Amino acid sequence: MPFKIIAGTFRVVNYSPDGDSVRFGPNVPSFLGDLSGPPASVNQRGDVQLRIEAIDTLETHYSAAGGGTLNQPLDLATKARQRLLDFVGITDVVWDRRGMNVVSARDGTEGYILSRAVEKFGRPVAFVFAGPPPETDGSEVFLDEDRLQASYNHVVLAEGLAYPTFYTGLFADLRRALATATRQARTAGLGIHARDATTTGFNATSLSVVTDDAVILPKLFRRIVEHMVGVGTAIGFKGSLAASREPVLDLATANFTHFDTFVEQAPGTTAIRLTRDPEELVFDAMPLRPANHFSAMLSGGLQGAEDPRR
Repeated sequence: MPFKIIAGTFRVVNYSPDGDSVRFGPNVPSFLGDLSGPPASVNQRGDVQLRIEAIDTLETHYSAAGGGTLNQPLDLATKARQRLLDFVGITDVVWDRRGMNVVSARDGTEGYILSRAVEKFGRPVAFVFAGPPPETDGSEVFLDEDRLQASYNHVVLAEGLAYPTFYTGLFADLRRALATATRQARTAGLGIHARDATTTGFNATSLSVVTDDAVILPKLFRRIVEHMVGVGTAIGFKGSLAASREPVLDLATANFTHFDTFVEQAPGTTAIRLTRDPEELVFDAMPLRPANHFSAMLSGGLQGAEDPRR
């Protein structure tokens, strides 16, 4: 199935971009209506938040329910953010005192996205490109591996500044190409891979270990901090994850299972690791679940949910 070309401009002023999300103003907003899924969420400025396909960069400002705003190691998180700004040509960025919101910048730079669908939060799922599109705005094209290499999605994985995070709906040939870029970056020890503790393991004795020290897959980070904020400790995290029944396809065995299957944590301990490399997993976007499903389960807000502290 082809992708839709949507040309527009990238915007950051009065927004809080990070390494895997940025606002985009389409030149022809009606083209968003051609994408499958729910309507795109367009704000009063005519901008949409993109969900950049297949990547997850370290969190610069993650809002955990009841836990305030949390981050992962900021040197690498902000490096990925700067790489996105550089890629789309945004310069002279002035941040607020917290380093989260852009006060001023030379933004509105030209670019385009390739997209097929809008996800449950109203964000177009996009491959991001800088400059004018080589084809007519609004036309449909096939995305091959050669073109993929010019996308921000591929570039940031190849430079070791993002983790691969694949969801159902991503074509297998594109997934394989992105996985290859990831493995090459890992072998070279680039960026996050020089300090990655996702599969080697880390000891989450305190929240600061997870926010300031351990460089791990952001999806795993988000689940751990939600558990730690809700329960007060990393003990029992694997049980919480098991209770949430988050569906995952294991590419190594071609079997569907749940995320907890790949988490190793002995009972009563805070030592945690993932037993698969991230590119070996394909997650489900869970369109019918609310955004706060995991934290709501931890707080007892979901009827019938198993108590994860048992």
